[in-house]
Amino acid sequence: MSLLVLGTVAFDTIETPFGKAERIIGGAGTYVAWASSHFYKNIKLVSVVGDDFPSDELTALENRGVNLEGLDIRKGEKSFFWAGRYHNNMNSRDTLATELNVLENYAPVLPESTKKVDYLMLGNFAPAVQKSVLDQLTERPKLVVMDTMNFWMDIAMDELKTVISDVDVLTINDEEARQLSGEYALVKAAEVILKMGPTHLIIKKGEHGALLFHQEGMFYVPALPLEEVFDPTGAGDSFAGGFVGYLAQTDDFSFENMKRALVYGSVVASFCVEKFGPNKLKSIDDEAIKARTNEFLKLMDISMPVSC
Repeated sequence: MSLLVLGTVAFDTIETPFGKAERIIGGAGTYVAWASSHFYKNIKLVSVVGDDFPSDELTALENRGVNLEGLDIRKGEKSFFWAGRYHNNMNSRDTLATELNVLENYAPVLPESTKKVDYLMLGNFAPAVQKSVLDQLTERPKLVVMDTMNFWMDIAMDELKTVISDVDVLTINDEEARQLSGEYALVKAAEVILKMGPTHLIIKKGEHGALLFHQEGMFYVPALPLEEVFDPTGAGDSFAGGFVGYLAQTDDFSFENMKRALVYGSVVASFCVEKFGPNKLKSIDDEAIKARTNEFLKLMDISMPVSC
């Protein structure tokens, strides 16, 4: 089995109330790959970088079981760069700079070895690029998971809805769910979005956890309260990586197992925010993940009588 990940690999400059990190490694594909690698090792990454991207970072990904045959390294060009400043509440941010560079005219061409996969994670990217990857596959994967953001809803809603209609799981945050559906109440929003095509919808609520919607019902997992949050930039992508990585490991995408995957996604995301960039994801091991998973389970555990 194999997991194909589409997502940006980039540089970020991040400012938060805890400090500033200049030109650190970032991008949706980076976070998804690192997060999923804690659960699954046969990962194929599709993205593009310039020749300014550090070779040691690529080697580190390969050592985690990430196949980079689908990574386009363009000589003489610069990698995508984003800079942002978070407000004191860490829930909102201002974009200070966006330099598309290699992304400006990126049209992925999949190597033959990536055209048949069992699981596909379409990380945040232009809908046209996401559709291009889907169209190049020789067979439909067992499960297609997709992430997106409000930016694409603003400028490419029709293209976005076309891709959404062809995926199994959509992950978005609460404000994006409201924008996409036109409904404020998240339960109503989920009903509208599920009619667009996906069988499962995950609505991320940041520090307030995440919701999983399906015809079989609804499931909620809280976010683990943390003493300090240094950098929430890659939390959503890390969540998606942990989620799809666990599903690929177990090869089980029943509603019950997706509940477990939601917990593991939240576990990995809780590590991600504790340091700038993907640095914490690089340092944790299986024991750390097990210990934090137990913390999550204790947070959700309750036994009580039901009475009037």
